Amino acid sequence: MATEKQYRELFDRVAALRRQVAGNLSNELGSDPQVGEAILKQIDDMLFAVEVEAKNEPKSPDGGLAQLVGIGGEAADDLGATRMPHGVEAYDETIASERILAVADLYYLYQHERIGVPRVVQKLRELFERGAIRLSDGPGAFGLYRFDRRDVLRYTKRDRINAYRRVLGYGRGLGSANSRPNTDFHRLFTQFNNQVALFWRDKRISDVIRERAHDMAFGSMAVVRRSGLDLRNNLKFTSYGHLNVLRVEVMQLMDECFRILNSEDVKDLFGAANAWDVVDEVLIRYFDEKLVTSPRQRMAVTGRNVLRWLAAPHILETTRSEFEALLLEVAEPAEEWITSAESLRLADRTGSKQLLPWDRQQPAGVAAPSRGERPVSPARNRQPALARRARLNGHRR
Repeated sequence: MATEKQYRELFDRVAALRRQVAGNLSNELGSDPQVGEAILKQIDDMLFAVEVEAKNEPKSPDGGLAQLVGIGGEAADDLGATRMPHGVEAYDETIASERILAVADLYYLYQHERIGVPRVVQKLRELFERGAIRLSDGPGAFGLYRFDRRDVLRYTKRDRINAYRRVLGYGRGLGSANSRPNTDFHRLFTQFNNQVALFWRDKRISDVIRERAHDMAFGSMAVVRRSGLDLRNNLKFTSYGHLNVLRVEVMQLMDECFRILNSEDVKDLFGAANAWDVVDEVLIRYFDEKLVTSPRQRMAVTGRNVLRWLAAPHILETTRSEFEALLLEVAEPAEEWITSAESLRLADRTGSKQLLPWDRQQPAGVAAPSRGERPVSPARNRQPALARRARLNGHRR
């Protein structure tokens, strides 16, 4: 059990060690700052190991209160002999990755929903039942039959739309079960992608103009980390509930849709080379829509990759070299997401490092106040029908 005196001495020794290392390696640190990062990382790891060991040590039942206030035989003679905890678990390390992964898949599904993949298959099913298309016994026809039979077992379109509204904030009205929609998601997601793209643009510029290859880049790790944590904490409160089950079922639905669309008899029906050509052909022929298939599909793929990256603990990395190496995984996906969203006028590219202030963010994931029933107006004091008829006939009662 670490005491208050040991607690102070530990940090004094760590500070002295940092100062001594910096003095002994001043020449090397000036020519290669990454050496300093590596050494500081080792010292931080040693300090973290000491803190973990202190947390795992057995504690007294009263948590050291008797020592502090001077009760019983364990009363401390001075403040330095009392128990000193090192702190509590960090807030940003308590998010379960599986929930963020579920949100990533839901975002992927939402973009395909906006493209119109389920609508295309529903239209084919409708035409198949009416006998309006030349399908009878091929794999596509059998797939449409099974698609129709399984429809009663799946979440409905309204269920999916309500889930998108609750978790991602897209659409109108309330979310699932009258929950408050997550209206901040798109702004926070756009902000994170912008900050990642800006970080790497700054890094590329610094790689060109800086004098030495080992100099620090211009990009701000703190801004990227803060924007990523804001987004991850936002999703923390909206990823509970039936989201995991729903996204598994809808992913199976999407897979079934593409197996139908990619069947030979369906492709031959429209003269298509692949399933996406069938989607485009049906949207043009039967819905008369402008195609946004390519940018939406790229937003789905790159957006899911970015959200999957946030599910890992990479955002909490403090060493610049390791942070940059890990962030490289989503550098191009973030840039491509912004470009695709810009083409649809869904996002703007910005060079600002300003974050979304906390007081402009709305609560998410909390059930909205239920709409009370409208008060019933009191019934009018209606006169008996006999009295009304008598008055109309010129008689008073």
